[in-house]
Amino acid sequence: MKSNFKYRFEIKHKISDADVVSIKSKLSRVMKIDKNSSGEGMYTIRSLYFDTPENKAVAEKLDGVPYREKFRIRFYNYDSSFIKLEKKIKNNGMTLKFSAALTKDEVVKILNNDIGFLKESNDTLLKEFYIKLKCTRLQPKSIVDYEREAYIYPLGNVRITLDRNIRKVVNSLDPFEYDTLSAPIVENKMSVLEVKYDEFIPDFVRDLIQINKCSSSAISKYVSSRLYI
Repeated sequence: MKSNFKYRFEIKHKISDADVVSIKSKLSRVMKIDKNSSGEGMYTIRSLYFDTPENKAVAEKLDGVPYREKFRIRFYNYDSSFIKLEKKIKNNGMTLKFSAALTKDEVVKILNNDIGFLKESNDTLLKEFYIKLKCTRLQPKSIVDYEREAYIYPLGNVRITLDRNIRKVVNSLDPFEYDTLSAPIVENKMSVLEVKYDEFIPDFVRDLIQINKCSSSAISKYVSSRLYI
């Protein structure tokens, strides 16, 4: 589990389609597109979220618990050749993320509760995931898909993302099943603007996205997917 254990600031806003067009136009002039983006500047993210039978992660988010964590398995553009297990920690508005590589076969084993290989792993995060699966009974709960456009700026290690077409996979917890129904999970099909940075964010970047003119949202894609009816 590689990390410098450095927390980052994270701010989220729900934005309209018109906001997306405006912000995208401004950011593209001064910030670089993330290297993982396609030729059109976007990529698809699929996340399989885990939670306890009692839905601890959902309850803590809704109750505003200041320190909480969640586990997810994530890959990009429906390409199962590169898969990550991620643990995301939220601590009083700041975030910390750990990740470890998984293969498709290993994910299938996890889904089938064949998790002994995690215990034998040399990776700290995989070992911790094994303990959480056994002791807190973590289990797959929801699959969320969306398209992301990401911009980066070196000063302050700023990363700004525009997440669109956010949807929940319906009636399936198999991340490798692609011919499935899905449904929007953000009201009015709005997009989400996420801003992440280290110690500071340059003033001109703050002005570009007009952080001071819109209120921060406590949106969680996972929790939204669980509240979907």
